[in-house]
Amino acid sequence: MSIERGEVCVLIPTLNEAPTIGDLVRGFRERGYEHILVIDGNSTDGTPEIAREAGAVVRTQTGKGKGNAIMEALEIIDKPYVLMLDGDGTYSPDDAERVLEPLGRGFDHVIGDRLACPEKGAFTRLNHLGNQILNLVFRIAHGKDLHDILSGYRAFTLRSIRQMNLKEAGFEIETEMAVEAVRMGQRVAVVPVRYRARPGTVTKLNPLQDGIRIFSTIYRLAKMNNPIFYFGIIGLFISIIGGIIGVYVVLEWFKNIEHLPLTILTVLLIMMGFQMFMFGVISDMLLGFHRETIRQIEQLRNPPKPPR
Repeated sequence: MSIERGEVCVLIPTLNEAPTIGDLVRGFRERGYEHILVIDGNSTDGTPEIAREAGAVVRTQTGKGKGNAIMEALEIIDKPYVLMLDGDGTYSPDDAERVLEPLGRGFDHVIGDRLACPEKGAFTRLNHLGNQILNLVFRIAHGKDLHDILSGYRAFTLRSIRQMNLKEAGFEIETEMAVEAVRMGQRVAVVPVRYRARPGTVTKLNPLQDGIRIFSTIYRLAKMNNPIFYFGIIGLFISIIGGIIGVYVVLEWFKNIEHLPLTILTVLLIMMGFQMFMFGVISDMLLGFHRETIRQIEQLRNPPKPPR
């Protein structure tokens, strides 16, 4: 099934993207996309006026942050399909059909993989390494390889995105979308897209600070998606501390020096770490039971159609 352009809302969150937003909106309109929504984060460089002149519908978000902008936009979109991308000119309208195509084959969520073919200079070495590490952590924590969880070029059905429980206000929103898609059992496709060097605006990301925040989001959201990983890390950390203290106690014992309080602390920490790991195992079993229950309820609600 092919998707008609009139069924698609092109969603572009912006903040001071004056050098690029006009060409981007015109590029989509030239390709037949008439429903273009720019959700602006109170730009001071004339971005809303430029976008409006180019043919986009412009709304100003009430909150702060990219996540809030997207959540506010999703409340007013009425088209069945959404194509979302950043307004900084790093993504091309030429890739729109490639990103939308899997939705016509029944996929719920599509991620444009920037890491597949980035333009020279689009990534610094630090940024590229950071992306690779965060994708690896996501794969370990959530059990699925989505190649580029931080990509800002995505397509999804309005129904699937409204199933998600999105709460992240800032740049962590893409990570949360990936986690929620996996948690909800949605069909996710990954397609390669071009990623261009930033043409005219300064990046709003701080590689170290935002990288830590994204890592924290991946780990925190694993609590409901992979509790063995979440509680296992805590248990391992506690046990390692107990083990280090235990090594010290043993070395001192060989010198005929006894540390009874530290010995007790060592045993308590190792036991606590083991208990945290077992708590993760039990939580994982409960999660598996919950998912199976939800699957059976869905089957009862939507029974398979008998063959004709």
